[in-house]
Amino acid sequence: MFQTLKNAWKIPELKNKILFTLMIVILYRLGSNLPMPWVNPAMFESYFNASGNALTWLNMLSGGALAQATLFALSVSPYITASIVIQLLSIAIPKFEEWAKEGEAGKKKLSAITRVLTVVLALVTAIGYTMFMNSQGMLTFTSNEEWSGFEKGMAYVVLVLAYCAGASVIMWLAEKINEKGIGNGISIILFANIIARLPAMAGSIWSRCFTRWNIFVEKDVENWKAIQIPAGIVCLLLFLAILLFAVIAVVWFSNSERRIPVQYAKRVVGRKMYGGQSTTLPLKLDMAGVMPVIFASSIASILPTIAGFIPNSKFGQFVNNYLGHTSFPYIAFQIILIIAFAYFYIMISFNPVEVSNNLRNNGGAIPGIRPGKPTVDYIKKILNRITLLGAIFLCGLSGIPMIVNAVWYAIDGVGISDLAFSGTSLLIVVGVALETFRELEAQMTLRNYKGFLD
Repeated sequence: MFQTLKNAWKIPELKNKILFTLMIVILYRLGSNLPMPWVNPAMFESYFNASGNALTWLNMLSGGALAQATLFALSVSPYITASIVIQLLSIAIPKFEEWAKEGEAGKKKLSAITRVLTVVLALVTAIGYTMFMNSQGMLTFTSNEEWSGFEKGMAYVVLVLAYCAGASVIMWLAEKINEKGIGNGISIILFANIIARLPAMAGSIWSRCFTRWNIFVEKDVENWKAIQIPAGIVCLLLFLAILLFAVIAVVWFSNSERRIPVQYAKRVVGRKMYGGQSTTLPLKLDMAGVMPVIFASSIASILPTIAGFIPNSKFGQFVNNYLGHTSFPYIAFQIILIIAFAYFYIMISFNPVEVSNNLRNNGGAIPGIRPGKPTVDYIKKILNRITLLGAIFLCGLSGIPMIVNAVWYAIDGVGISDLAFSGTSLLIVVGVALETFRELEAQMTLRNYKGFLD
């Protein structure tokens, strides 16, 4: 990895791309710390210290900007949602599907629609976010008797437009990375946001390891401090070992694939013979990526998040007692959703019929499998198996931290909110890093390729 960076730095064009990407990330992080007027984010802190609700997940995606109510509080969520919606509509709407197959021209049309939908979603989200801050007493001008109703209304408009503009600027920055930088713009921004949250998460782990270890040891033990420090160090080292193992597992999982052998028939065109070679059809285990986890987390967190807004109601008490984020029914429900969405995402993103037709049109066939429907059924069978393996891995990566957080909450009474989503964050960070370095290696290979004339 470091050798790849070193070699890429020697190529002026790649060096400029890397520096441009870093500049965009720095600009984004500066915008994530620009405070908004009339907002008191300290009063909102309790909602983001809860044990892994949807606000905690959105706050992690924004790099902490949502909890601080800064200019970029909405972060990349509107753009990601709009991209997912357009991708789903490309399957359901024939016109969108036709544009998706047109190449660059169709891609530009879909991108334009995605931008418009992003602005609409950002506007709706900004209105809801502002109304929520107002209901929680975060806005300082609401209790000011010197302000008239018109002035307060204009202040609401300014806040909504500012948050909407911030989401639009983020979309523009991401697209600039796509044009002039390295890697996918949204993925790079997500990577930067999660990395920015690491110090806060490390602080939470450190606090639990050193200041709350007394829940496992009697308080009246002699030489308490002599016991507390070694116990905290052991806990911290164990956490680092698990983190290292998880990183290795994610790297292995991201690079794993099932290769289906394909044999191309020989054909004579004029005096030349084409085909006859053997190749493979690679199917990656993580073909769905982190999308099933994102979908499942968003849907499973709807009820607990609503209950957090009305904690004193019967509905809020019922959800917190039986469907809270630290309850095992909630974790089981999310695991089921991850498996379901893994199959759903593969169903809409990979078409075995189209793959089979492409193989047949190019004179290819899977050895021992007849072309046509038998090939489609064979690819579906392989795809279902690797999708199940990938879904189980995602369930383990996402569910184990949630179970640990739930057990910790049951013992200590205080969970680690960031720990509940640490598996998903790790998958995003490692996946983005691998894809970015693959792109760097591909561009270096393209620029250093030596043909037969050299």
